[in-house]
Amino acid sequence: MTKRLVILGGGFAGLQLARHIGKAPYEVTLIDQNNFHQFQPLFYQVATGRLEPSAISFPLRKVFQGNKQVHVRVSEVLAVDVAGQKVITNDSEYPYDTLVIATGCRTNFFGNENMARYAWPMKSTNEAIALRNRILQNFEDSLTATEAEQAELMNIVIAGAGPTGVELAGSLAEMKKHILPKDYPDMDFSRLTVYLVEGGPNTLQAMSEESRRKSRRYLEEMGVQVMTDTIATDYDGHVLTLKGGQQIPTRTLVWSAGISGNVPTGLPQDSLVRGNRIKTDAYNKVVGIDNVYALGDIAYMETEAFPKGHPQVANVAINQAKNLAANLKRMVKGAPQRPFEYVSPGSMATVGKHKAVVDLPRFSFQGRVAWFVWMFLHLMLILSVRNKLLIFFNWAFSYFTNDTTLRLILRPDNKEFLRTRMRGEGKPKNPANLPTAG
Repeated sequence: MTKRLVILGGGFAGLQLARHIGKAPYEVTLIDQNNFHQFQPLFYQVATGRLEPSAISFPLRKVFQGNKQVHVRVSEVLAVDVAGQKVITNDSEYPYDTLVIATGCRTNFFGNENMARYAWPMKSTNEAIALRNRILQNFEDSLTATEAEQAELMNIVIAGAGPTGVELAGSLAEMKKHILPKDYPDMDFSRLTVYLVEGGPNTLQAMSEESRRKSRRYLEEMGVQVMTDTIATDYDGHVLTLKGGQQIPTRTLVWSAGISGNVPTGLPQDSLVRGNRIKTDAYNKVVGIDNVYALGDIAYMETEAFPKGHPQVANVAINQAKNLAANLKRMVKGAPQRPFEYVSPGSMATVGKHKAVVDLPRFSFQGRVAWFVWMFLHLMLILSVRNKLLIFFNWAFSYFTNDTTLRLILRPDNKEFLRTRMRGEGKPKNPANLPTAG
């Protein structure tokens, strides 16, 4: 008898589960608010004009083309009815026998309404495009700006020195050195300053001591102002205030300082833990709820090796999905399930050309070799051959020319929406069907 398997989210976990369920007797419905999968680790390259959005986006229907077992639905999930075993979306209801929640995370502004209103997140392709528009528009505006406005336009602040913040800061520093002086020969880019603000004592806090030290050194050599043990407390769209009273004038505050689980409405409160993550057992089954599982960033599973839950990275999501797919097949056959066990293969981050850090379980290394390893492994994670070739071509072109050809300002087709957002006046009420910046 065919069972109804509903998967919420087409990210790394949801996509891999649907792909690995194979020919097991499940009718799979994959629900996502977008009709494409997004490769989040390279959002920063879209934001800095190194890659076009289509290079890191993959149509879900193309992935499952010819697979009649998987049905893709583009809908917004409104709630999960656990008692009735159905998912309620903005346009329909989907009954399930087994539900898998893989909805990932959203930006966490820690309750700061001004940060949420004025800062620029980077958790989706739309947000990466919006950030690229903001950065490029800054330089266009600088050509006619008054002296008082120049500091706001020429300061870019990144809050959070994890991999996203470090990689974005390094990419902007390279852009300042190699690209912008050629695009704007009549501008003085010595005034352009990239700040990286981190509340903890180090950049890349989760990595090894050598990688922390080397990443900071790379950034400072590239001209990035690294400010550790520094907390951003308020932002009005024009001035960032730090704890202690220091202020930085800027119209571009990029927020990469925290994430929170994107939990659908309807789950009992006692299933949630710190960070708005869903507590699961060793098989990714949601604690206290039958027939419901959670995967990836949103899942919180305590093990002996990971007493505070697994790291919220793509490799965990992919492997949890593969393990659950195998367990669902075993359930059909009445075979015992296998708990999820994760052995970290390591972590890595790139700062700039020939500048990267890699931590493996037994040792770490940095520099040119680490940079090539970072590029190769990220390229291998890309889904389609077409996208692999497209990204490789862009990277090769950039490597030999220190340039890109993708610095496009793509405006939404609404003048008022664009005007208010570009001036840093906050987020007006969004007209229907327009992309937002978070």
